[in-house]
Amino acid sequence: MDTIFYCPDIRTNPQMPEPESQHCVRVLRMKEYDTLFITDGKGFLYRAQLLQANPKSCIVSIEEEIPQQKGWNFDLQIAFAPTKSMDRIEWFVEKATEIGIDTFSPLKCRYSERKNINTTRLEKIMVSAMKQSQKSRLPQLDEMIKFDEFIQQPFTGPKFIAHCYDTIKSPLAQIYKKQTNTLILIGPEGDFSEEEVAKATAKGFIPISLGESRLRTETAALVACHTVQVINHL
Repeated sequence: MDTIFYCPDIRTNPQMPEPESQHCVRVLRMKEYDTLFITDGKGFLYRAQLLQANPKSCIVSIEEEIPQQKGWNFDLQIAFAPTKSMDRIEWFVEKATEIGIDTFSPLKCRYSERKNINTTRLEKIMVSAMKQSQKSRLPQLDEMIKFDEFIQQPFTGPKFIAHCYDTIKSPLAQIYKKQTNTLILIGPEGDFSEEEVAKATAKGFIPISLGESRLRTETAALVACHTVQVINHL
């Protein structure tokens, strides 16, 4: 299985979206009655037959529905303050999707340099990374939210906040427990404010470090994601 196509409504609509249809016909040169594999991004893979090879709208017939295991039995949510350069955030979203994550939550913090994001562009990157890494679940991408509002939201599982202040912090790799739902806060390029750290701590967030080096926002977020997945696969 080399290529997976993404059709979120494939269960109710046998018509592939135009971008996927173009890739199927013009790039891969698939023909009618060829077998192809499709995911709905909700945990299912479908083996289908191509009935109509049209670059604008391919029509398929589902032959088999194959439930897919997620690959990890916990939820991983990373809340991060997008950087001024969207290229760096796009890189993080792509790589974290490949590694394995459940939810991206963009934050608007006191020192944030970016106040809004293009979710459409990020969703396209997530879809591409999901297909490339042979996954069948598309991560959730939340709308940007203010820091103070976000930390009020309920979460079942340990909550962590990574920051650079010289206070007592535990390495994430030492205190994270396997197979537990996890929420990790990653600050902007200027870090969280001390007030934000205090507010988060009061709401049950545990201060953590991600190593001795001072990391860029997108690097810290990816290190956090990778650390959790590595520990769970040991």
